[in-house]
Amino acid sequence: MSVERDQQDAQRFWAAVLDAVRGSARSVDPEAPPAAAAGLDADQLLERVLSELSEQLEPGVLIIDDLHELKSADALAQLERLVSALPSSARLVLSSRRDPPIRLHQLRLADEVAEIRAGDLRFTEGETRELLAASAIGLSDAGAAALYQRTEGWAAGLRLAVISLSGHSDPERFVGEFSGTDRAIGEYLMAEMLERQPSEVQSMLLRTSLVDRLNGELADVLTGRSGSEQMLLELEDANAFVVSLDAERTWFRYHQLLADFLRLELRRTLADEVSDLHRRAARWFTDRGDVVDAVRHTLAAGDWADAARLVADHSFRWVLDGEAGTIDAVLEAFPEGASADHPDLALAHAAAVLNHGRLEDVAAQLALAENHIQSAPPARRRRLAVATASLRLALARRNGQFTEVIEQVNLLDASISNESNEQLAMGNELRAVALLNLGIVETWTGRVGDAERHLSEGAALARTIGGPYLEVSCRAYLGFPSKLVSVATARERGRQALALAERHGLDDRPILAPALGALAGMAIWVGEFDEAERYLRRAWEIAEARIDPAGAVLLHAATGMLHAGREEHDAALQAFTAAERAEFLLTGVHALASRVTGWLAATQARLGRTDDARATLSGFSAEPARMGDIYNATAVIRMADGDPAAALDVLAEVLGVTPPIVPAFTIVESHLLAGLAYLELGDRRAAAAAAEAALAAAEPDRLIFPFVMTQAAELLDALPRHETAHRALLGDVVELLRGELAPSADRERLLKPEELSPSELRVLRYLPTNLTRPEIAQELYVSINTVNTHIRNVYAKLGARDRSSAVQRARDLRLLSTGRS
Repeated sequence: MSVERDQQDAQRFWAAVLDAVRGSARSVDPEAPPAAAAGLDADQLLERVLSELSEQLEPGVLIIDDLHELKSADALAQLERLVSALPSSARLVLSSRRDPPIRLHQLRLADEVAEIRAGDLRFTEGETRELLAASAIGLSDAGAAALYQRTEGWAAGLRLAVISLSGHSDPERFVGEFSGTDRAIGEYLMAEMLERQPSEVQSMLLRTSLVDRLNGELADVLTGRSGSEQMLLELEDANAFVVSLDAERTWFRYHQLLADFLRLELRRTLADEVSDLHRRAARWFTDRGDVVDAVRHTLAAGDWADAARLVADHSFRWVLDGEAGTIDAVLEAFPEGASADHPDLALAHAAAVLNHGRLEDVAAQLALAENHIQSAPPARRRRLAVATASLRLALARRNGQFTEVIEQVNLLDASISNESNEQLAMGNELRAVALLNLGIVETWTGRVGDAERHLSEGAALARTIGGPYLEVSCRAYLGFPSKLVSVATARERGRQALALAERHGLDDRPILAPALGALAGMAIWVGEFDEAERYLRRAWEIAEARIDPAGAVLLHAATGMLHAGREEHDAALQAFTAAERAEFLLTGVHALASRVTGWLAATQARLGRTDDARATLSGFSAEPARMGDIYNATAVIRMADGDPAAALDVLAEVLGVTPPIVPAFTIVESHLLAGLAYLELGDRRAAAAAAEAALAAAEPDRLIFPFVMTQAAELLDALPRHETAHRALLGDVVELLRGELAPSADRERLLKPEELSPSELRVLRYLPTNLTRPEIAQELYVSINTVNTHIRNVYAKLGARDRSSAVQRARDLRLLSTGRS
């Protein structure tokens, strides 16, 4: 039986229930009068219902539909009695748009109630395709997916869409345009939802429909009255197309089709209020720091100049926070060419195209902004000038114009040196940007001491002002080894930078590419080629389509090292050549320039292309501390020419300097090349001494790569095992040279980990993907906090430092490859 609309009469309700029971009972006299005419009150009618249910000859199911229409408190209390006294042969089905106001907790505890919720009734995407197929509607997979997303699986919406689609000449276009403004959908929502609500609820729904998400406070601002949160909670309880967005049920959104319909009704019935409602929403979002929504509503109100200023005031912060997509989304709302009249917008466009690597467009947008700076109000003029200088700084660094970077840093220092209190926050942000760019240039030019100081200061300042993206950017460049920083320390710094990025959901940002490249290079130095490959693959995946040339030098050089370590010399040659080409784009000298040139020439010589190798080295000059790689490459050429004595003469330029002025790995390579030259000259004692010297220089950082690159297996055979003081390192080197598994600092982690829970395993299986933590949470229908907790547990149980090491550890344990659950 179905409950009559707004039923408040308990006696009438139970009479209808009794008639339904009698109508299905074969043992009841079909000529019996209707229950309503029997003169029984509600309690008596309930007893009669229970009696006749118990007398049914067959098991019976009583279905009470539209229970939400039952408004009688007496009838609802009597319904609880029916539930508790229901005969064992009977079943009761209650169908309602909202939870019935009866106590079901004891039945839940006793597992005597089955609940089918709205989510269970919602169509899946696969069921949507089945419905379309059954209705003989030809729609592409993309079209079916779009229809499912627009309806959110709402059965009635899908049915109404199918009716409209039947016989439609262009189904794909219909789906592309399908919304709550569709006539059939609108009529249904008007009759079944909006018109059934009290006037104050209708008013609230209409005036709040122009925001994508809302809470009670925002709804009160838009409606000009209090009590909106209670209305939203009641609408959600009633399954009235209102969805809560958080566990606390404080934020809500409307079903997409309902929102479309309400906005149409708002324009139709309250058109003169729309602009003012958008301004109210914009002020509310601005006051709470939600600038994206504030800009969107300011534009919707038609206040273009105010929207442009909002964008300019915050675009720099979006750059600092790595929110390139936010800038893009906001700028799309402006008409084409708007930046020509607004210096604020021109700066925002410059930041956007800079993020996308379209460097040639950045200068044009900056020129537009500079043309309008003098006509800007005095209060904004200085801010525009400083923001322009900061973007020119980033552009110069990305273009490899190292000298201009220094000039722009000096300009910024002069501009922010006398900050007023109200400008202090912006000054700190700009100083942090200046320190970052300066530190990056110092890193690429080999001024490691200055880079260490400036990047550390920039990271500390970024943490103070609450700029995680800026802090991650600084720390991504602090993981390079030098005379001041050991390989082990540099690796730990690089891993910490990755972990920090992951904690803030920034682990897919291009700014991490240098840290990944440095980690790859250091893994290669210690012979861990597989780990290096994982870091490099990830670095290339997240690097921008047009990575800045200095960063490209690093990634190409590390790629060449990996190929050389695996004796893939042709591939190594290509990578080192690509690194050299990237160097040519720089106006300054890259810290890796001599190393890249030396390795390129050495690889050419080992491939028998000695003329090309000599041409590569021709004319190259650098300060003495950077010439070691060139001398080593020259020695390789001399060896290829069959002149080991000449090779030894060249290597004396490196080995004869005390104390050494070149890096340790260059010293190791020099000793190995000298040893190989001594072997060719037949001096095994000198060769063994050179091998021992190479091991001694390699021991502090366990540098294995030079032994592989110089193909030193024969040389090491000349060194008696009992005469070396570096047996462990020698054993690792020999294993790698024989093609055995590369030694790993993480071998102890191959022990069986603590068992992962099913929830942790589900999260683990998303880690090899490119999904961010919020996207994983969305896929699993859980909160971001839940995902963070599971990932922390996974890391702890697997003994992993970051995402990539957790994935590798899981693959080693076959947690990702065997479908374990």
